[in-house]
Amino acid sequence: MDVIDQLRVLASRIANTKNLIQTEEATKTAMVMPMIQMLGYNVFDPLEVTPELVCDIGTKKGEKIDYAVLRDGKPIMLFECKKAGAELNLNHAGQLFRYFHVTAARFGVLTNGLVYKFFTDLEQPNKMDEKPFFEFNILDFKERDVEELKKFAKATFDLDTILNTASDLKYTRAIQQRLSEWMSNPSDDFVRLVTSDLIGSRRFTPAVKDQFTGITKRAFESLVGERINERLKGAMTQEAAPVRDVVPAIPAETSAIAESQIVTAPEEIEAFHVIRAILRSVVPTSRVFMRDAQSYCAVLLDDNNRKPICRLRFNNTEKLSVGIFNDKKEEERIPLESVDDIYNHSEKITAAVMTYL
Repeated sequence: MDVIDQLRVLASRIANTKNLIQTEEATKTAMVMPMIQMLGYNVFDPLEVTPELVCDIGTKKGEKIDYAVLRDGKPIMLFECKKAGAELNLNHAGQLFRYFHVTAARFGVLTNGLVYKFFTDLEQPNKMDEKPFFEFNILDFKERDVEELKKFAKATFDLDTILNTASDLKYTRAIQQRLSEWMSNPSDDFVRLVTSDLIGSRRFTPAVKDQFTGITKRAFESLVGERINERLKGAMTQEAAPVRDVVPAIPAETSAIAESQIVTAPEEIEAFHVIRAILRSVVPTSRVFMRDAQSYCAVLLDDNNRKPICRLRFNNTEKLSVGIFNDKKEEERIPLESVDDIYNHSEKITAAVMTYL
């Protein structure tokens, strides 16, 4: 199973149990240890993962770090854990700062089992930076986040490779946050900058500022929306009709209008990846495709209309359902409480694919 599929399985389990986990020890056992294990480190081998590693600091004796990942007998990563859902700020990173200073490890990780903040010493050698260069949220991650996380895996860990990209990651994240702030609440200086060529010799009065602040915000949102739609259209072929052998002709104008009304929801993309994870042991994920339509989102084998696996009916977000096809290509609609419920119907989804193999 690929790392991204393992992460989705772990994320599904954590999402269902996080409210039951009330202590730091439970967080370490149910969340943090599985993550370290998933990266390829044997959590039951103290020569590879040492719990409660003693880090004596000056007059402070016997202070311990929750987990130290070792390589050739030396720490390469330090994990400081807090209970599930606890805040992760500088006040909670104090111990990690101290441990980082007295060990050979170049990476410190502060986590509450849900969010993992990765630190190193980009600003000053042997002194952990105050801001992380990478963050990973087990319940909200993208494929590019997984690619960065993979660099810390045992099989691919390379100190120079990670450090070479750490600086870019840190500042890219900072710029993304700034752009995100400007999208929701453009600053006066930013509005003045982007409109300087538009207003010409007019003074940047409060009225002009208010007018162009709203315009700037809408322009930002429109630009991002257009880019997302372009990426989605490039990643999948839009479905124009339901599954059947004869497809009636659709006027070009009507088809264009219908296609423009198709919006792929984040829940549909998440469900598609869940189905891919379920089918990973049966067929390569590259054979499982998604096509969105106005009334449903189809999941197909080999991108073939004659090989339907299921249909995601998520247009009504208050009433989710999935339609799974049997060996007679009859669709059985099953109500869902959440996207995670799809895992409960793994056998039927697998059976649907097996009819084509």
